Amino acid sequence: MSTTRFNAVEKASNRKAVEAVTPDRKVSDYYGENVFNRKAMKKYLSKETYKALTHSIDNGTSIDREIANHVAAGMRMWALEKGVTHYTHWFQPLTDGTAEKHDAFVEHDGNGGMIEEFSGKLLVQQEPDASSFPNGGLRNTFEARGYSAWDPSSPAFIVDDTLCIPTVFIAYTGEALDYKTPLIRSVEALSKAAKEVCNYFDEDVNKITCFLGWEQEYFLVDEDLYSARPDLSLTERTLLGHESAKNQQLDDHYFGSIPSRVQEFMKDLEIECYKLGIPVKTRHNEVAPNQFELAPIYEECNLANDHNQLLMSVMKRVSRKHNFRVLLHEKPFMGVNGSGKHCNWSMGTDTGKNLFSPGQNREDNLRFITFVVNTLMAVYKYNALLKGSIASAGNAYRLGANEAPPAIISSFLGTQISEILDKFENSAIEDAIEVDDKKRLSLGFGQIPELLLDNTDRNRTSPFAFTGNRFEFRAPGSSCNCGSAMLALNSAVAYQLMQFKEEVDNLCQSGKSKETAIFEVLKAYIKESKPIRFDGNGYSDEWKEEAAKRGLDCESSIPLQYDAYLKPEVIEMFAATHVLSEKELEARNEVKWEIYIKKVQIEARVLGDLSLNHIIPVVIRYQSLLLDNITKLKATFNEEDYLEISAEQQRLIRKIAGHINAVTKMVDEMIEARKRANRITDLRSKAIAYHDEVAPYLDTIREHIDDLELMVDNQMWPLPKYRELLFIR
Repeated sequence: MSTTRFNAVEKASNRKAVEAVTPDRKVSDYYGENVFNRKAMKKYLSKETYKALTHSIDNGTSIDREIANHVAAGMRMWALEKGVTHYTHWFQPLTDGTAEKHDAFVEHDGNGGMIEEFSGKLLVQQEPDASSFPNGGLRNTFEARGYSAWDPSSPAFIVDDTLCIPTVFIAYTGEALDYKTPLIRSVEALSKAAKEVCNYFDEDVNKITCFLGWEQEYFLVDEDLYSARPDLSLTERTLLGHESAKNQQLDDHYFGSIPSRVQEFMKDLEIECYKLGIPVKTRHNEVAPNQFELAPIYEECNLANDHNQLLMSVMKRVSRKHNFRVLLHEKPFMGVNGSGKHCNWSMGTDTGKNLFSPGQNREDNLRFITFVVNTLMAVYKYNALLKGSIASAGNAYRLGANEAPPAIISSFLGTQISEILDKFENSAIEDAIEVDDKKRLSLGFGQIPELLLDNTDRNRTSPFAFTGNRFEFRAPGSSCNCGSAMLALNSAVAYQLMQFKEEVDNLCQSGKSKETAIFEVLKAYIKESKPIRFDGNGYSDEWKEEAAKRGLDCESSIPLQYDAYLKPEVIEMFAATHVLSEKELEARNEVKWEIYIKKVQIEARVLGDLSLNHIIPVVIRYQSLLLDNITKLKATFNEEDYLEISAEQQRLIRKIAGHINAVTKMVDEMIEARKRANRITDLRSKAIAYHDEVAPYLDTIREHIDDLELMVDNQMWPLPKYRELLFIR
């Protein structure tokens, strides 16, 4: 075994569980202690300031500078008492990560000394460099100015010695350069459109809240093994490696007993999350070895997205204390399940109703059907956009396999809801509207209690499934910013609700009753949106053929999937909801194509380096040992015995030589393909060239190297193998 690999495996094998430091307090005692939440606001702000700030948060109104000064003073006092020395505007550029620039709480006091200072101006805005972040051409290098602006609806929090203030990030010319800005716009558009439709059924509804509950899947790997794999260190996935004889085929890891080292990591992670006000609730082993999941209680969409972005940062920090590395790549290991980030999406009223829950009377059930059907219409009309919103170089490896939804957007409703819509389509206005919320199931034996069944089963092959009182968007990848998918979904549904209201109002103006108008429009929508409904096996080849016949988007090329953002109907939808302008959409596509190019480019460079500088030299050395052995055999035995004894070694040497030649040749070809692609100036065309001409080499080169891994002496192989990476010791 190579020295590097030996040391890494030895250290990983000797790992002991790191004891979690659990506070001698209940979670409720320290939950949110590092958050400037309403409890802290009450303590550190005057009654007038507290009232103005909470009114802004609850109603989306702006805060004047005088109130901002008072908030900043209270926030500074709270932070200083907790040992904070710096503050930062925490924002979400178009990198799928977060960004921050730290400034100290100090200013000159005018007498040669320093004082701790933090004004409303510093709270409200900061000026990061807008040209160095992905911007799709909105900012030139000589046009560097951009602004981060405080989002009061997402509370400030403390990490280490720094006060982090959630903010939006915009260009000097006003365009959004982040995910938060359009996400907030989409939430407002959805709330307004949903409220107007909801008022058909309940005039007391004044506000609609969009909720998000994400489920974060991830892998853990020993830090020493991670460091011994340049592909993991540089790309977050293994670009080569033969699958282990045992991986997930026994289904023994899923929901199994959590390994002790992982349990200690999870305990520390949860403590840090609770301090930061992240309401994590569920933890368990996922399907693949070393794969796990964490999920929170649902929150308002914008806040939930902030918490997910913060969580990914906290996970990486806490994991290193336990000698782990967190892998958030969608497909870090070939041959086992990849990781997604399921987004559970719903809407609720300020009167306490879930718009996706059936009610106890005709009006509530009609409202339920209205919002389900309009959501289906939005998903049907903009299925290509929703797919483009979750498309990435990493997610392409996960989607479509028997582990994740197919790369075709469809919606599962379940037998009961499907039957209700079909019945509604053919019903008369005087017919009853009945929706059963729960069914009962008696197992009929012993002490086992009666079960309450949801009104749908679950279909894990569906990208967009109705799961009882919400829709679950299962297609987003584990490393993505949820905001990309959520702003597309929110905007599409908002626009659809706007169109629904317009059609209903027009029918009412022509003399039809409100209920008759709603019935007629919904019936037409149910019929029109039928192609998006699919309750069967999304993994099957038959579904791919059927989806194409139904007119659903079946594009498999990631660069081409981004074209959905620039379709005329999508540009019109985003403009009508005031979420993204055409200029902003064009810029975001430029960013998406550029990121795709760079990710494939980095992987190609890393694989080329691993192939020629790590693998091939070791393989040649092993081949030389075989040749030396053959020479010695020839000197020892007569010709007849020699030919018989050495036949297998000679065959192995030929196979090794064939793989060496193939890898060397293909690495050279991949480099040339990269050079040709790099000469293309148009980003879309360049991304297509990387997808069509460069990316295929990643798999073909890997196949040869993975075969060599099974041939070369295990002691000589330079990189930790899957059997070492995938089972925490």
